[in-house]
Amino acid sequence: MQQLIEQVLAQVNSVVIGKEQQVKLAMACLLAKGHLLIEDLPGMGKTTMAHVLSISLGLSYQRVQFTSDLLPSDVIGVSIFDQNKQSFTLHKGPIFNQVVLADEINRASPKTQSALLEAMEGNKISVDGETLQLPEPFFVIATQNPMFHAGTYPLPESQLDRFMMRISLGFPDMAAEKKILLSAGELDVLDKLTPALQLQQLQKIQAQVSDIYVAEPILEYVIALFQLTRSTDGSINALSPRAGIALIAAARAWAYIEGRDHVLPDDIKSVFSAVCEHRIAGTMQLTEGREPISQQLLKKIDSAEPFARK
Repeated sequence: MQQLIEQVLAQVNSVVIGKEQQVKLAMACLLAKGHLLIEDLPGMGKTTMAHVLSISLGLSYQRVQFTSDLLPSDVIGVSIFDQNKQSFTLHKGPIFNQVVLADEINRASPKTQSALLEAMEGNKISVDGETLQLPEPFFVIATQNPMFHAGTYPLPESQLDRFMMRISLGFPDMAAEKKILLSAGELDVLDKLTPALQLQQLQKIQAQVSDIYVAEPILEYVIALFQLTRSTDGSINALSPRAGIALIAAARAWAYIEGRDHVLPDDIKSVFSAVCEHRIAGTMQLTEGREPISQQLLKKIDSAEPFARK
């Protein structure tokens, strides 16, 4: 199965140039059955990464452009009365796809944001009193513009918490940007891609990820990190047990991608910022050019006993 994962990563990286770390984090998020938030400026490749990932995994894909006039029914679907059947029939919305790209989610009203975010909580929705199960896997990738952009509605902390990971693609380096410019004329590049995984294989991998072993010292390391957020002066948000569950799940997926059957401290460190920075610091802290709070916490805990010896 590791070889299949490597094929998916290689294909995505052939299109999303120079963002190997972010692509790997996105893959880990999917394998851990989480949802992904990408914060960045327009034109950085957020939409392309979501589309290429869905093609490479052989999953159904739908992009929804979130705007100020988007209604919850535009996401979930709407029931229309059928004269012949004398009953209402649900016309399913884009949320019934396996990969849903919520593009510029913070341009929609809080009510429409909530329609999507509630579905992410339990992978099910309620329409006209009926509960409907969403596809499996169900992976939401939402993009968010910086808060200083006009017409945005910031996601509150409780809704940010629905995303297992938050990443930023950032500007490419010179070599990567040169490749991007040279390949800009290849308009049919997505049409040439083929799935590298079958649905049953992906579901099997997700099941194997949940069985990755986590030793007690690893759990103690995570608890120490979380306790540190709870003993500060209130300048950052304390991490909840639910955040801990997300961190362990993401670390299991990272270890699996690395080809191991157990989690190491380095796996925790590799995913800690993506999983916890938006929970600690709130929205749009990634582009301020300073060291993330999560990295400061890792350095502090690693310099303390007994973790300095690990």
